[in-house]
Amino acid sequence: MSLCSRAVPVLMLLCVVTGCAAEVDSASRSKPAAAGGATAPVPPPGDEAVSISVPLDRYDPSPAELEVIDAAEDVLVGECMRRQGLSWKRLPRAAAKDAEPRNRRRYGVVEPQIARIYGYHLPPDRPTVARREAAEEKRRKGLDGMEKKAAYGSEGRPPGKTSGGCLKKAEETLLEEVPDADFGLLNDTIGATYEQSMKDRVLVRVFRAWSACMRQAGYRYAHPLEPLAEERRLNGDQVSEGEIRQARADVRCKKSTDLVPVWNAAENRIQRAATEKNSAAFAELLRAQRAWMAAAHRVLDKG
Repeated sequence: MSLCSRAVPVLMLLCVVTGCAAEVDSASRSKPAAAGGATAPVPPPGDEAVSISVPLDRYDPSPAELEVIDAAEDVLVGECMRRQGLSWKRLPRAAAKDAEPRNRRRYGVVEPQIARIYGYHLPPDRPTVARREAAEEKRRKGLDGMEKKAAYGSEGRPPGKTSGGCLKKAEETLLEEVPDADFGLLNDTIGATYEQSMKDRVLVRVFRAWSACMRQAGYRYAHPLEPLAEERRLNGDQVSEGEIRQARADVRCKKSTDLVPVWNAAENRIQRAATEKNSAAFAELLRAQRAWMAAAHRVLDKG
């Protein structure tokens, strides 16, 4: 039901830039230190990222909402494990304020403070998210073979989302009362409208202006997502001074050309038209999204 479940190649970068990596196994994410190896408290998400929204956000769970769903599944897994005479330690909840902004990288790096410390790398998890991830890793390592099989199915491990065991049953329980909806339409529309926005005539001119600004700073890119498409920007735990200089120039050029508000306005206009064209289908998607969240909250209220 979520954005990152799609497998359309052109949307792989979109999944990275919008922050939907919330569903990716946290062990696979880079945890960079600041340039020079210094450590510092992870700053909260900047307003520049938090304020970005598009109409289709209503139909797809945010990272904060996914945390609620994961917490509800955790309760259901515990009940399932106990019925088999097995233990299951519930994870601490992560605070909503610490969740990754839904659209953090939708338009590339946009937060001056994040660029100044982490360049193009995603910053490490905020405190309560990091605490939950650490507790989950500790719990997973502490399970014996019987417990792993009961929790995760025959493979004995959770490959992102599992294929069996109590976790699979928990997922299915939350979806029991969720009405059918065209989730393929949602995924297709997210990708199609994003691509369409990049062809907007006004935005194309802004891209050229951003490119010229970057060129004056010594960097040659035609498109603001190109820096994030370079694997070296996304992998590894080292953040160089050069990367930070480039990321800060990138953010300044976005600011001076009004790239983010212009792009966001184009996406909003295109997505509104798309949802109006398929209003009945999107109404069903909204009902499904709300039913899914309601089911999760009911489990948590009881648990």
